[in-house]
This record gives sequence, C-alpha cells and structure tokens, in this order.
Amino acid sequence: MTELPLIGEAVAVAAEPRLAGAKIGVVTFPGTLDDRDAARAVRLAGGTPVPLWHADTELGDVDAVILPGGFSYGDYLRAGAISRFAPLMSKIIDAANSDAKLPVLGICNGFQILTESHLLPGSMIKNDHLKFLCRDQVLRVENSNTAWTVDYQAGQEITIPLKNQDGQYIADEKTLDALEAEGRVVFRYVGFNPNGSRRDIAGISNAAGNVVGLMPHPEHAVEIGFGPESLDGIGGTDTDGLGFFTSVLNKIVGANK
Repeated sequence: MTELPLIGEAVAVAAEPRLAGAKIGVVTFPGTLDDRDAARAVRLAGGTPVPLWHADTELGDVDAVILPGGFSYGDYLRAGAISRFAPLMSKIIDAANSDAKLPVLGICNGFQILTESHLLPGSMIKNDHLKFLCRDQVLRVENSNTAWTVDYQAGQEITIPLKNQDGQYIADEKTLDALEAEGRVVFRYVGFNPNGSRRDIAGISNAAGNVVGLMPHPEHAVEIGFGPESLDGIGGTDTDGLGFFTSVLNKIVGANK
C-alpha cells in the first residue's frame, strides 16, 4: 500500500524557480469559499498568489487574476450579479479588455461573475434537476490554446470536482453557434451532463483566449492523494487540475522573456 503524504506536505509538481516571479491575484468576495484553495493551487504550480479584496480599487502589479468559487453575496439576487459591481471588477474588466489582455480565470461562481460582467457571453441558471450537485466530473479539453489551457492537449480528458446549484450554462443559438465556430468552447462534459448546460458546455473563453470560465473546480485537483481518481477508466489523475495554473504561469513567464 502506497503511503499518502500528510495534508500540507503533499507536493504536486517540482515547481520551477523561474515561475515564482509570476503573481496571480485571487479575489475574495463576501461569500467566496475557495479563495485559499485557489491560492494554494497557484503556490503548488510554482507561482506567487496575491490576495485581492473585492472592494480594492487597484489591481496592483498582478500578472493574472482568479475569481474563485463560492456563493458571493449568498446568490441572493442572482449568482454573480452583485459581485459584478464590486469596485475591483471594473479594474479587472478594463485590464482583461486592454491591449495587455490580462489573463482571468473564473471558477464556478467566478464563471457566473464573468457572464454577469459580460467578459463572457451567455448566462448561468439553476441546474435542470433543481438540486445542488457535488461529484467528480470528466471533462474533455476542446481548446488548448487559451492562457489557462496551454499545458493540456486538445481532446484530452481530465477529471475535475464539480459542485454547484446554478451550473446550467445557457445562451441563444446564435451565440452557441459562434462559440463553436470560433473554438471558444474550452471544456465539455463527458459521459454525463450534470446540470443541463447547452451542448454539454462546461467552460468557454473570450475571443482573445485570455478570459476563461468553467463550472468545475480545478483547484481541488492539484495534489497527489487528495484529488479525484479517474472515473470508469476515463479521465486522468488526482492532479488533473494543476494544468490550469501551470499554463498561465508558463504563459506569463514566456511572455516576459
């Protein structure tokens, strides 16, 4: 029997020293649950996480931003609808749309915030079965050319934890057709659609590929022994989510050479 490392001692990869200079901002909103998990994922990938507060008025010198999962403002109005108006979001929107194209990743509630802020098209509504669902979910990588997926291969299947109640991605047929034609469907559910999302879409990007949103939680699949195993012989390992974070770090370091 293989002995598993203790929590806090697990090492997912041998981090490269050159990546440590990349600073990834992790935003906390009222109700955010997974900000520390996202920060830990950045650290395990070799980067430097920088905590950001929703009421901040400046981004500082971060090289990328993560909007983590949770239930910002309790989803009392609509998931992500209130957080969209946070002071820091205006800075993130401007930076993502600027010539610099700041990389932004929205996970679960962060994805909802990205749609509400119109950095990504479409919207998120309640799961078609109207229940909260938590499971390990197989995804297929459809686009490996975004800032957050360059360390994956197109067609690769990975297993990532999923937990949501407002996870059904919807958009009109014209928008869906455009996303497909432009290669902006980044992830698709495999084997089981857990929330009724149109065309099995699990994650999308903007046209430039610097902004990516998805419902599953890659930050929960970054440590050996503490992530999901492959499901029914498909999917990958318990560190399948780490590629999100190494991708953006390698993208940043490569761009700064």
